[in-house]
Amino acid sequence: MIISDKIANLIEKAIKKAQKEKELLNFEIPKILIEHPENAEFGDFSSNIAMKITKIANKNPIETAQIIYNQLLPANNKFLEKIEIKKPGFINFFLSDKFLLNEINRIAKEKHKYGSDKTGKGKTIIIDYSSPNIAKRFGIGHLRSTIIGQAIYNIYKFLGWKCIGDNYLGDWGTQFGKLIYQIKKEKILLKDLTIEKLEKLYVEFYKQAENKPKIQESARNWFRKLEQGDEDALKIWQICKDISLKEFNKIYKLLDIKIDYTLGESFYQKKIDKVIKEVVNKKIAVRSKGALIIKYPKNKLPSLVLLKSDKAATYFTRNLAQVRYRLKKWNPDLIIYEVGTDQSLFFKQLFLVVELLGWSKKTKFLHIAHGLVRWKHGKFSTRKGDTIHLEQILEEAIIRAGKIIEQSETNRGLLKKEKQKIAEIVGIGAVKYNDLSQHYSSDIIFDWNKILNLKGNSGPYIQYTYARCQSIIRKSKSKKIKMIKSFNFNEQEKNILRTIYKFPEIIQTAARKFSPNLICNFAFDLAQKYNLFYNLHPIIKAKTPEQKEFRKALTFATAQVLKNCLNLLGISTLKKM
Repeated sequence: MIISDKIANLIEKAIKKAQKEKELLNFEIPKILIEHPENAEFGDFSSNIAMKITKIANKNPIETAQIIYNQLLPANNKFLEKIEIKKPGFINFFLSDKFLLNEINRIAKEKHKYGSDKTGKGKTIIIDYSSPNIAKRFGIGHLRSTIIGQAIYNIYKFLGWKCIGDNYLGDWGTQFGKLIYQIKKEKILLKDLTIEKLEKLYVEFYKQAENKPKIQESARNWFRKLEQGDEDALKIWQICKDISLKEFNKIYKLLDIKIDYTLGESFYQKKIDKVIKEVVNKKIAVRSKGALIIKYPKNKLPSLVLLKSDKAATYFTRNLAQVRYRLKKWNPDLIIYEVGTDQSLFFKQLFLVVELLGWSKKTKFLHIAHGLVRWKHGKFSTRKGDTIHLEQILEEAIIRAGKIIEQSETNRGLLKKEKQKIAEIVGIGAVKYNDLSQHYSSDIIFDWNKILNLKGNSGPYIQYTYARCQSIIRKSKSKKIKMIKSFNFNEQEKNILRTIYKFPEIIQTAARKFSPNLICNFAFDLAQKYNLFYNLHPIIKAKTPEQKEFRKALTFATAQVLKNCLNLLGISTLKKM
């Protein structure tokens, strides 16, 4: 249990005891919120519960706080140094020095497991993320879904959940009719196809369709053939898919992304009949002009087409089949879709149909709607050829990181191959961190310098602080970290200690809010406090052996927590930088 929950439990017990002893009236205790005061003089934790219940307690806030305080004092709170009341009715809690020291000893013992727990044991979460479209290069728009989804996966796994990552590829639909039409029209040899060529053909089709709208019907005919199993259409489709997957896997390797399953729309095409049958039997769909549509009760949401008049299934139908498959195969507690905010209406429609079908009795469905990466003048558009490819960004990031490494004094003695590896880790870490450090719902205006930020609150800054810590430990005579039983720490040391212990709580909050940016904020804060301490106080050349051992343990704890943060964000660390 995290410390804030322990304190909330102590307060609840104190209120109940006061009620039993008739010091407070009997009432239902509201949720007890525990916060970290911005000003350290007000303690490590603070609660406004006395002010929250003052009216129902029929007492003033200070009097209410005093009653709770009196009941708190007899409790055996080994982790607290003191509790105090502050106007207008706050109850503040101060952690003991012994607790803070024990926490760095705990980190030395638990290492990469520090901050993890088993709260998710027995629970299953499915995370739908990345989901690029076949026949298009990996765009920056899919970067957000890929790395935010992976970070959420990592966080939930860290908390004991069984995590299932599913990459729902856009590998079916009318766009393939357009692609096949264009390949046939231009008489392109299949062996000459590349991902660049496929994307170009896609753009060319839309340009031509503006002046020749009739070619849309030709494209629909080709997709109809594909659905009917036409050998020629299937062969072209499979080649397009193979070329695309090769491209995607190259990007995933660069980003160090590993997704458990890649089940695209085509996988569910053969599973839609059972879904259609159930929807019809439960009278959720109606016929309209030859099509099968869903009309929502009381017109809550716009109607949706399940089957077109030509009996062709839609994207929505395949998504319903996907939900049914996931529920039956994995019986999850939670399914989240890490998909752009522009799909918000779609997921409202999907989740409501799932509810009407009675599929969501156990499973909770959530759309984590990330903001878009866009130009100042508007959205990226593959159709118009107005986009930035992710590979360009990653390559530029690696080049820029390489230039910084060349100018650094720490590159001495490094082989060319080593420098290239460091540049890859630093450059790609910068791109990932820049995105993850912003709340997922925020839109990001594309700016090369911001996307590739290598300074300030950035991935490289956290990586460099970790490498600095590792360097200090290497330079000490013994790499062994001793358990610290007592020590009188200075202000900068205490600031680090009063930050480190918050890590498990940050992970819990980041999971609850699906917000990896909270981990970034924490890591940056910890790195800043450590670097301030490093600049003010000697470590290896500390005055006393006790001081040296404590500072080495503090350095190890800082490094381990920073590494745990970066691991959860999917960012690699370096021992030398």
